Amino acid sequence: MSKVVDALSCKCPNCRRGKIFKKGGNILMFNIPKMNPVCQECGFKFEKETGFFFGAMFVSYTLAAAQMIASLLLFWYMVDLSPLRVFAVIIVIALLLSTFNYKLSRSIWIYLFYKNNN
Repeated sequence: MSKVVDALSCKCPNCRRGKIFKKGGNILMFNIPKMNPVCQECGFKFEKETGFFFGAMFVSYTLAAAQMIASLLLFWYMVDLSPLRVFAVIIVIALLLSTFNYKLSRSIWIYLFYKNNN
């Protein structure tokens, strides 16, 4: 369970102290989160090869789809908004969570391919 918490908090999978990202990013300012090339604590290299994070797009897509479906169910069935308003809410939620999804999908992708060398 601690690996899940560390992945959600974007900690290094090797030492679990260092941060994967040096800047958080801000969707409202059009800033993409910046990754550290290596862990500042243990020197673990996050990007194993060129194009390593291509697969993180699929993780991000899955996260966004789950958030959109949850928003649809919540605001259409529970709050009983009109379809147009539900659509607008889903778009706003997707935009606001895009930076979070970017960071989380890369962190999950790193953890999926991490092998403990001890």
